[in-house]
Amino acid sequence: MPVINDHHERTLVAPAIIAGVGVHTGRRVRLAVRPAPAGTGVVFVRTDVTDRDNRIPVSGEAVVDARLNTMIANGDDVRLSTIEHLMAAFSALGVSNAVVEVDGPELPILDGSARDFVNLLDRAGFRRQPTPVRYIEILEPIHVEEGDKHAALLPCDRYEMRMEIDFPSAAIGNQVVDFVVDETTFRTEIMAARTFGFAHEVEALRQAGLARGGSLENAVVIDGDDILNPGGLRMEREFVRHKALDAIGDLYVLGAPILGRYEGYKAGHALNNKLVRALLAAPHAWREVARVPEMAEAG
Repeated sequence: MPVINDHHERTLVAPAIIAGVGVHTGRRVRLAVRPAPAGTGVVFVRTDVTDRDNRIPVSGEAVVDARLNTMIANGDDVRLSTIEHLMAAFSALGVSNAVVEVDGPELPILDGSARDFVNLLDRAGFRRQPTPVRYIEILEPIHVEEGDKHAALLPCDRYEMRMEIDFPSAAIGNQVVDFVVDETTFRTEIMAARTFGFAHEVEALRQAGLARGGSLENAVVIDGDDILNPGGLRMEREFVRHKALDAIGDLYVLGAPILGRYEGYKAGHALNNKLVRALLAAPHAWREVARVPEMAEAG
């Protein structure tokens, strides 16, 4: 697909439909991404909910749980889980406006990455809209931390990201990725990185009603210092690349692309949402801008 970056809002040409299993519920769900008018933003609709408002507009304040995934809810407490991989695809592909219908409480995990979502959107095609994109320009540093974990948004004239993780398992260890967040880099270096977990945690998660749909088909599973997946990893530093993928999706709940640099150390969904809320609570630290010079290509 051609990479388009003319700083105008985009939606889809046609509906995009896919089905799969939710990683936590284990339920099969159907998802339909539909075109939406300029200015709509991303709105999720729980089509299985008929007794109350089933529309959940995405925003930083809509995130109600971010322990193992990003969960959003509306004022009637209609909830939807695991939106981060689709949101990352929307962010990287410049999809500003979409209505996403889903007939269950969780988006399908598919292969555990954003690759299937990107392929789905590519097949539907993209339509340029007349409204200029409004970027969130970071003017002053915003920093949050929890124990030894921390994340920050810093001023920068383009969207950059540095993510670092550190695990005792030799299968992961210390990994760093530092890149320009644009469509080309996302497609070539980030979108195929899968979610991961540890075999010793699976039983506890399932007893808590989570990870019921998780398998070697949709996650990298580590047992001690070994990777259990028969095919191994898809790419070098797949683990930190997936954490970066998550962060791209988690930050896109702001509703606009960022002009700034994200830096995270051991950062996950909860810390990312804490950073989003800290930014929204500091209006002096950012501003909306309608037009910016063309962003440089990733090196």
